[in-house]
Amino acid sequence: MPEPLKSQSSEFAEFWRERHLCVLSTVRRDGTVHAVPVGVTVDFEAGIARVICSGGSHKARQIRAAGDAGAAVAVAQVDGRRWSSLEGRAVVSDDPERVADAVRRYAERYRQPRVNPERVVVEIAVTKVLGNV
Repeated sequence: MPEPLKSQSSEFAEFWRERHLCVLSTVRRDGTVHAVPVGVTVDFEAGIARVICSGGSHKARQIRAAGDAGAAVAVAQVDGRRWSSLEGRAVVSDDPERVADAVRRYAERYRQPRVNPERVVVEIAVTKVLGNV
């Protein structure tokens, strides 16, 4: 398990497995923040948080525009007084195997998503964890 997720409690892991709506925040070229509700899955072994979306969505286009180094992003979830955010660098992949893996993980945490031939996966390499869980 990569360092930022290694030191977290079992309650933290359970919180990120429970069904909660999350928010993905990205920074536009003009420095303003774009925040959008999403479903997030966390791969604790790989240290990656994943978001599935349409390839033409604003978030996917914005992250792609950042280039190979990826875009700085944060995903957060809250449940009453419990909250957590994960920060890191995000890239977009349309690789069928990576998208299928992300869809499988999403279905386990949330529900089977609708069919979307334009689906991509936003993969966030988690570098920082914040919260009170």
